[in-house]
This record gives sequence, structure tokens and C-alpha cells, in this order.
Amino acid sequence: MQLTNRIHFRNLRGDIFGGVTAAVIALPMALAFGVASGAGAPAGLWGAVLVGFFAALFGGTPTLISEPTGPMTVVMTAVIANLTAANPDNGMAMAFTVVMMAGVIQIILGSLRLGRYVTLMPYTVVSGFMSGIGLILIILQLGPFLGQTTPKGGVLGTVQNLPQLLNNINIGEAGLGILTLLILFLMPSKLKRLVPPQLVALVAGTLLALFLFPEPDAIRRIGEIPRGWPSLQIPTFTAAQFQTMLIDALVLGMLGCIDALLTSVVADSLTRTQHDSNKELIGQGIGNLISGLFGGIPGAGATMGTVVNIQAGGRTAVSGLTRSLILLVVVLWAASLTATIPMAVLAGIALKVGINIIDWDFLKRAHQVSWKAAMIMYGVIFLTVFVDLIVAVGVGVFVANILTIERLSKLQDQDVKTITDADDQIVMTDEEKELLDRANGRVLLFHLSGPMIFGVSKAIARQQVAMEDHDVLILDLSDVPHLGVTSSLAIENAVKEAYDKGRQVFIVGATGQTAKRLQRFGILKMLPPNNVLMERREALEEALALVNRMVVEFNTVTPGSVGGYQ
Repeated sequence: MQLTNRIHFRNLRGDIFGGVTAAVIALPMALAFGVASGAGAPAGLWGAVLVGFFAALFGGTPTLISEPTGPMTVVMTAVIANLTAANPDNGMAMAFTVVMMAGVIQIILGSLRLGRYVTLMPYTVVSGFMSGIGLILIILQLGPFLGQTTPKGGVLGTVQNLPQLLNNINIGEAGLGILTLLILFLMPSKLKRLVPPQLVALVAGTLLALFLFPEPDAIRRIGEIPRGWPSLQIPTFTAAQFQTMLIDALVLGMLGCIDALLTSVVADSLTRTQHDSNKELIGQGIGNLISGLFGGIPGAGATMGTVVNIQAGGRTAVSGLTRSLILLVVVLWAASLTATIPMAVLAGIALKVGINIIDWDFLKRAHQVSWKAAMIMYGVIFLTVFVDLIVAVGVGVFVANILTIERLSKLQDQDVKTITDADDQIVMTDEEKELLDRANGRVLLFHLSGPMIFGVSKAIARQQVAMEDHDVLILDLSDVPHLGVTSSLAIENAVKEAYDKGRQVFIVGATGQTAKRLQRFGILKMLPPNNVLMERREALEEALALVNRMVVEFNTVTPGSVGGYQ
């Protein structure tokens, strides 16, 4: 794996245009997310610069634009609130340590080549989780949007204090927030192609605020952002908070992985290329690690910035590097221009992001697709907003997987068939049908097909018990590509039970993973070597010969009987 991203200068003009356009969009978003997180506007800007630069340099998606995003900001807001409440002196330093830890987790996931597994999550859970995050972002911005500070207690605190917020609206700031939303929602599409609506809202809201509220303290503003390089954040831990920090880091890291890789898929579809998931996770991890070291908030692949970058002509990592360098110039030499930006304008921008994050399309039709899917999604939304992000994802994935396993098991139950005479339940040759008919019900053909996951074990046991009257059991595994542990144990029990009742057992067609699993369980060693065959016809011939011998022996032992077993 090469160290840096695929960088070349054959598309320099397009990459520069893409980087400049992405930087214009990133500036208001970085300021808004920095303020919304509680770390401040400088943390948002440095997060956009550092995550964007190093993710572009070391990542695996050339056109991906990485920066603070709505979902990452929501989690970071909770991290800062919880750690500063528990440890007012070192809480902020500990929060940036969580960002570093999240970066390390992402690097580990990428190094272990687990990138392709990160996004293997049911859509109902992803949709509910993202919609829940969107609602959290909206609720947390209500205070600043109405001209007040965000109440303590996060989402619950804001909801409980909503009547008070509405009774004490600052008309001037609320007006600026409403103006921001009107620009973002109503700006014509033709103008949006020329200039990002977020930048228009930022500039228009700031100029109007300077005209209507010239006094510095008339409304709440960002204030001057310190110039120069940020100070290094020393990793800070406490024994009492380490477990909380580790869990927060896992949430941030996993959310960043999902956010980035889903955006990488969008980039692939637009550029007709293929990203490197593992390399991208390493790049994201390096970006977040360095961002945390210098007091920046975490980031991930941003869909809006990535799409705009590609549409403007960006095709290589040069576009992402250009974007970060432009933002760096703003931070180092033009930071004073941001001092007069009203907080309500940034709240309006962040609130609009929250609205966009909500999966409105799936919300409208989830109940039409499946009531179970709808219940999972709504449950995840509720748990995300009012309980905990980890609980929401954990419960959602667990329930969704249980329902999926139940459906698969029911489908697989149909592929577990016990057959004693020739019929149309499975495809058999004429010779095989004749052999099975001649056995006259004394041979039980136990046919399995498809992957045998653990949910099928009950069907195996149930079918085995249902057919008691036979002398020879043939386990046909020719159509089984995968044999799970639980199903292997069920087969082992079937073999043992058959031997306990004096029956003969043949295993047919076990190859590949199925044969290895049977070998490791010692099931094949339980049978005579001649009873492990590859052809069903051969097994039927051997079984029929055994039945005939048993009939002869029975008639010999019982003189005068007519037909014996017949």
C-alpha cells in the first residue's frame, strides 16, 4: 500500500477550482460546527484545516473532502459537555484526547483491513441514527437561534426549558437566524451554482447585523479568533473518566468511519472510480489524531464538500490539499474578519444542516415498506435523541439482525427436506428415484441446501425426529456451501441418535468449508470411511444393499415370516 494518496498534477486546474469552491463552503460550516460543539470557532476551523489536509494526503479516496460534519459535531458536543461537567479543569483537554483516541481507533481499523465491514449495518439503523443526530443538532441550536445560550442538560435540558426559551426570545438575533434559514431554503438553484448559500447567509447576516446592531454588545457574536498556530494539546487522562473516554472515542471513531466510507461511495459513483476503504480509514485516523493534538474538533468525509469539489473539477487529492491550505491562510491572516459574525447566523446554518441530515425520504415511506423496519427506525431515533448513541445503535443492530436471522431461518427451513420416496421436492435422476422407491421407506434421505446458519439447527432436529421409521440415514450436503457451528452440532446429534438406534449413516457431497467443519467436529470420524461419499446415487446403492441384507437376515432369524420388513 502506498503511503500517500494518488497525487498528480495532470488535472491541476480542475483540482484548484474544486479546492477553492470546497473551501468557500467549508468556512461557514467549520465556524458553525466549532461553535455548536462547545469548543469554539477556532476549534472548528483547525479541525477543517487539519482533518482535511491529512485525510486528503493519506486517505484512499482522491476526491473526498474531509471536515467537521453534523454527526461528528453532535457526538463531540456530548463529549465536551460530559467531560467538562465531570472535570471542569481538564474536561476540554480530555475531550481533545478523545478525538486523538478516535483517530487511533480508525488507524487500527484500517491497518487491520476492516474497512469493508464498517458499513455492514442495516439501513433502518443507519437511517434512524442519522435522523436522530439531525434532531439532536436542531434541538441544540434552538437556544442560540432564539438569541440565548443553550440550556444545561443537552437535549433533555433544552426540551424542558423550551417554554422559557420561547418567552425570552431575543427578537434581533432570532430575526437574523430566520433570515439565514430563508436564504438557505429559498435561494434559487441558479445562484447556488455560482455561490454557496451558506456563504451568502454568513455574509448577508453579518452585514445586516453590523448595520442594525453597531454596538459590540448588542447581540452575541463569535469574537476575535486568535491568530497564529494553535497550542499543542497534551493527552490528558483520569482513572475515573478513562472508561467513558474510551467509549466516546469508539463512538467517534466508528461514526467517522461510517460517515467517511459512505461519502466515499458517493464519490465513486460520481467519478466512476474505486476508493480504498482501509487506506481511507488510516487517512481519516491520522487527520483526527493530529486535529485533536492541536485542539481541533473531529471530522469525516463530508458529502456536500465532496460533491461540490467533484462538480467543480476536482479529481485528485490536490483539491483537498488546496482547500485546506486556503482555510489555513484564513485562520492565520484573516481570522479577525470573523469576529463580527453573529452567533444566531451560525446557529441557523447548523440548524439547516440538522434538517438536511434527517432521512425525510425514508421517514415518509418506511411504514409502507415494512412495519418492522419502521419500528426499528423510530426506536433508534428515540434512543439516539433521548437515551444514548451507543445504546441506539446497539439495540437497533441487535433487533434488526434478530429479525433478519428469523427470516433467513424460515427460508432455510424450506431447504431442509426429509425424503423416503421419489417425489418432486428435490431434483433427482431417474436412477436415484428408482433406488429410493426400491428401498420402500427404509432409507431416509436428509437433503440440505444453502448456507446452514444457526437458525436452521431447529429445523434439522425437527425433521430428524419427524421421520423415525427408517434403517439408513443419508445426509446429503451436496448443495451446502457453508455450515455453521450450531448446524454442525445439530448434524452431529442426528448422527449420534441414528447410531444409538442401530441405524447406518451416510454423508454425501461434503466439500470445501462444509467438509472442513465436519472434520474439525470429528463427525466424519464417527462414520466408517466407506460411508463418506461424494455421489448421492452411490450412497443410495449402498443404502439399498444394506436394507436388503437386513431383510435377508431378519427372514433368516425369523423362519416362516413372509416378506420380513416388506
